Formats: sequence, C-alpha cells, structure tokens
Amino acid sequence: MGCMEGKRGIVFGIANERSYAWYIAKALLEEGAECLFTHIPDEHGKMRARCLAAINALGIEDPWLEPCDVTKDDDLDTVFTRIRARYETLDFIVHSIAFADRQYLKLGNFHTTTREAWSQALDVSAYSLLAMAQRSIDMMPGGGTIIGMTYYGGEKVSPGYNVMGVAKAALEHTARYLAHELGEKNIRINMISGGPLRTLAASAVGGITAAFELQEKKSSLRRNITGEEVGKTAVYLLSDMSSGVTGENIHVDAGFSIVGP
Repeated sequence: MGCMEGKRGIVFGIANERSYAWYIAKALLEEGAECLFTHIPDEHGKMRARCLAAINALGIEDPWLEPCDVTKDDDLDTVFTRIRARYETLDFIVHSIAFADRQYLKLGNFHTTTREAWSQALDVSAYSLLAMAQRSIDMMPGGGTIIGMTYYGGEKVSPGYNVMGVAKAALEHTARYLAHELGEKNIRINMISGGPLRTLAASAVGGITAAFELQEKKSSLRRNITGEEVGKTAVYLLSDMSSGVTGENIHVDAGFSIVGP
C-alpha cells in the first residue's frame, strides 16, 4: 500500500505532460491516491482535450474532469458543489496554476505593468488559493492538506519574471496566513518552490533560457531539477509523513536558493 492509499483530492493545473501538476498527479497516483481534475474552459474545447490527453497518459481513461475558471466564483462553487455531491469529503488540494499577461514578462519592463495586468496576475495566481481553501474547509472535517507551486522569483528579483514574482510573493504569504488560521482544523498548507522546468508557463518568461543555464552553474547540485523530484516532494507534503509541517515553503531547486551572488 502506498502512503496516499484511501486519500482523495483535486488537482488544479494540468496543462500537458510537462506541467508540474502532471508530475505531482503521477506521484500521487503511484502512491494510491484518487485524483480529480479541472481544466481551463475555452470556447472550442482545446484546453479540455489537451488536459484529457495528459490525464489519459497517467493511466486514467475516464477521469473526473470539470471546467473551472478560477477567476469566477460561480465556476469554483460549481466544482466544489459537484465534488461534495459525489464524494462529500476531500483530503487534499493541489494548486498549480498561475497566469500573467506575457507582454509584461519581458526583461526590463516590470515598470510598465498596468493595473489590469497586475490585478489579473494576483487574482489567478494568488487569490485563487484562498478561494479554494474557503470552499474546502467544510469538506475536510478531519483535516486535510493543500499545496501550491511557487518560484524563487517570489523571494528575490528574477529579471523577466516581473509581475509574476509579485504574484508568487502574495501566494506564499497567503499560504502562511491560511496555515495559521486553519491549523486548528488540522488543515495544513505548504508551498513548493520548484526550480525552472520546461513547462508551457515557463516558455512565456523573458530570459528563461538564461535561467536554465544559471541554474546548472549556480545550484549546489550543479544541475536542473526534474518533475519527478517535485512530485515526490508533493507526496511528502500531502501525506501523513509531513503531519507536523505547515506554512512552509519547501525549495526543490537543487540548492539554487541557498547560494549567494
């Protein structure tokens, strides 16, 4: 039996087979968890088809898969209502979503960020964690765990990450406040700060190629990380193995974040 046997949760953020969420779901499934999924809704159904293909690659032919635009309260309400109607309870949530207008993810143009781009980035990338937690509290009567994905650019200036770095900083501190308030309900919230991975989201960031090269040179392990390494850390944080851990930001970056200039 795996360490997640008998646990059920929802994974937000699978875009394809290279996304962090995909590697996390893979690791959870291997440890016996039951995973539910959402996809970004779009007019032509391309996002659902792409997400479904990635989930099928995990060995799930008929997944629980619902559309959800996390900027819309009605969408989030519908997702959690449908889960409650079918399963009643949840054990974990994986928040692996972020968005910023790629026009503002370029080297040297953070100062041009508009109010609209700022608000959109923080709404999708940070407030959504709070919105999910609000709707899951009564579905975790015996406690539960929530994790989110962040990046070093939320702690230090990472040129080209720009407004997304601000959004990640907000996400990380949102997790701390939630961890403090929901601790009495035995609901734990933690973040994983993953190193750069060649994901769809990463491709939008200015200077990402240089970031991969710097990762190999500067990190303590002198290499980039793998999606599997993030998946294993997620299993640890979502399982009872980390029962005393909450409000933490765990770096899975081959030791990049501990090295100075």
